[in-house]
Amino acid sequence: MKALLVTLLMLVCASAARAETWHVDSEHGDDARSGLTAADAWKTLARISQADLKPGDTILLAAGSVWREPLLITRSGAEFAPITVAREGKGPRPRIDAGDVAENAVEIRNAEHVIVSGLEITNNGSGDGPRRGVFVNEVDFGVANAIILRDLYIHHVNGTNSRKDNGGIVFSALGPKVPTRFEGVTIERNIVWRVDRSGIAGISDQVSVARWFPSRFVVIRDNYVEDVGGDGIVPRGTDGALIEHNIVRHAAMRAGDYSAGIWQWSTDNSLVQLNEAAFTNGILDGQGFDSDYNSRRTTFLYNYSHDNAGGFLLLCSPVKRDAADNMGNVGTVARFNVSYNDHERIFQIGGASQALIADNIVHAPPDEPVQMVVATWWDGWSDGIELRGNWLGTRGTATYGHETGRSGGHYVAAGSFPAPLGVGFLGNVYAGHHVGRPDDEAAEEREEKVARPDKWAVPEFDPSRPDDLPDFLARHRAWMLEMLGRELVQRPRLELPKLMMPDEWRRQ
Repeated sequence: MKALLVTLLMLVCASAARAETWHVDSEHGDDARSGLTAADAWKTLARISQADLKPGDTILLAAGSVWREPLLITRSGAEFAPITVAREGKGPRPRIDAGDVAENAVEIRNAEHVIVSGLEITNNGSGDGPRRGVFVNEVDFGVANAIILRDLYIHHVNGTNSRKDNGGIVFSALGPKVPTRFEGVTIERNIVWRVDRSGIAGISDQVSVARWFPSRFVVIRDNYVEDVGGDGIVPRGTDGALIEHNIVRHAAMRAGDYSAGIWQWSTDNSLVQLNEAAFTNGILDGQGFDSDYNSRRTTFLYNYSHDNAGGFLLLCSPVKRDAADNMGNVGTVARFNVSYNDHERIFQIGGASQALIADNIVHAPPDEPVQMVVATWWDGWSDGIELRGNWLGTRGTATYGHETGRSGGHYVAAGSFPAPLGVGFLGNVYAGHHVGRPDDEAAEEREEKVARPDKWAVPEFDPSRPDDLPDFLARHRAWMLEMLGRELVQRPRLELPKLMMPDEWRRQ
């Protein structure tokens, strides 16, 4: 074993020794040069595609450069020797503008062990068609390891709102012939602003029971996503994904159909923690958070939902199971989250089963009716849903019940939860004016008390100033922890779980 380790280390060192650094400068470069120094830089991104890139190579794009062409990476790095794309020098980020030139401004195609960071990326074109800022595109590849997208400024990508597989960042694993998945995707500290249709989205065709080949070690963390045509952040086809401390504001601005801020589709064991989802538009869904179709054991912990037109949390999936396609939505847990000024419906239960909604704090908006809990039909009714120990506060009127009809995205509801619909309530606090309050053996009634408006003044960020992101993220995380501590103290004697790190979550 020792000899094998020594051999592997020698191979890694040999690979690193052969690694090259390639320089590209749109203003002063020349493709006829070697590209091996800043003085001998290449001019075009196309020249990179012609290079014989090897594991450990670095591509440095000169600060202040602008290219009206795409960047395509088709070569793989190796473990401990990735291919890296980064900025060189001081000044404006190197900018790739693919508007009316290419469908993808940056594409990693059938490659692995690749890191891309430090760029400005746009793709604003004419007409209605699919466009992406960054596309990680694996087809019949098998297992794609270690893709890292970090510190990217992606904005003005006007893709089509008729498809979810385009927008800011899309990581796609398709395997019509060879089952394909990711083993390690990290998307962190990026700005995604004014994009259509999706902000950050995972795509997979191995999400059914018959073809279950989920991506693992997916981390989506510390991203700022604002002004999105449809959904903000949506991993798909993953097991053990971590979605942590992302800020999604103003999702569902242009798609005009069912969208939400942060949600997952066909996943197992997702952890969604310490995120803010706010100002989601419309009531075709329109929630800040959603646990969706064909997913098991999703956990929402310490998140902040506010000012979303469709409400706080949706749990949904067709009740009708299909052994080849849909296992339903089973085992969602939502605990220690805060909802403030969310509209229309706070909790919507639409076909999910065996879910726990506990110890959350709700402050519904003033002078406004909301459906605090509404059960909706999707090929049947939910069962095994427990709401326990929540602070359900309203400054208007809160109602409860099950769907009896619809008007667009608004649900008409009757004030009860009759069998076979299984929604139970235990030990919740009902603060304010509640109509048709459900049976709750350990209920408490309180006066609704809300912190002063200035206490809810969440830190703001101007996405046109990308270099301010690190400071904003630090201030925002501190504000979130302070706010959560202030609100959760309303429910004394709670045993609060600590925030989990990625490795801890994977060991669960």
